[in-house]
Formats: sequence, structure tokens, C-alpha cells
Amino acid sequence: MSIASYLKKHCEALVKDVGIEAACELTGKSKATLGRYYSDSGEHEDRFMPIDVVAQLEAASRFPHVTSALADIRGITLSYDAEKRNAASKSVNHDVVALAQRFAMLMSEYNTAIGDGVISANEAKRMLRETLAIQQVLLEMKLNLEDEVS
Repeated sequence: MSIASYLKKHCEALVKDVGIEAACELTGKSKATLGRYYSDSGEHEDRFMPIDVVAQLEAASRFPHVTSALADIRGITLSYDAEKRNAASKSVNHDVVALAQRFAMLMSEYNTAIGDGVISANEAKRMLRETLAIQQVLLEMKLNLEDEVS
């Protein structure tokens, strides 16, 4: 997968995380304009979401999809500032339970997806959502562990 298509997929995930109607309201962009930012058709291959639009949408999203994608491209691991998290986890034990639940959900999605021997695009998207949720739980766990150490 090229960098361009990787970024476009994450832009799409960001818009869908926020919701298309809410994304339009937040950014002042139309559905068509937002769609062009993540379209993989040839006529839109050179169109990318402006950084101010990314910032507006990520402020309203559950996860910084585009920022995370940019970090992935550079091989960088992100860590959240405790004051900026949506909801603080209660403890490492709470995080372990949440992680086990999310992993079970990912395995359930995988089992369903691989049932016919082919993972469709929609099945892959559902699995991606679960892997992103696992990543969030792991980041919260990391912060809780750092708090316990210091």
C-alpha cells in the first residue's frame, strides 16, 4: 500500500469516526469535499485533507487516526498526555480486563471474517477498528504503569 492510499484510508476512518454530518458541521466542508479527501479514484489521487481540517476532526474523534498514520509511516510510537485523554482508566487491573475484552472482540471479528476464507474490505475495517481500540487500551495501560513506577 502506498503512503497516499494509507493516509487516505486513515482520513476516511477519521471522518467516519466523527460522523459525516458532524464532520461537515465542524469543518464547514461539504460531504463531497470530505469524500474527495479520502477518495482513491484517479481524479482525486493528489487531494489530501488539509492539516487544519485534520486537527478539527481529531479534536472531535475518539482516536487520532491521521496523526497515528503519520507516526506509523515514520516508525514513531505515540503516547497520550494524561490531561488530554477522554476518560482516565481506573487502574492497570481495569486496563488488563479491557484489553482482554477488546482482544476477544478482535478474535471474534477475525473468526467471522475468515469463515469463508476471504477477508472482505468491510471485515478488514471492523478488524482495524478493534486493533485501534486495543492500541488505545495499551496506551492507557502504559500511562497507568508509568504512574505506578514514578
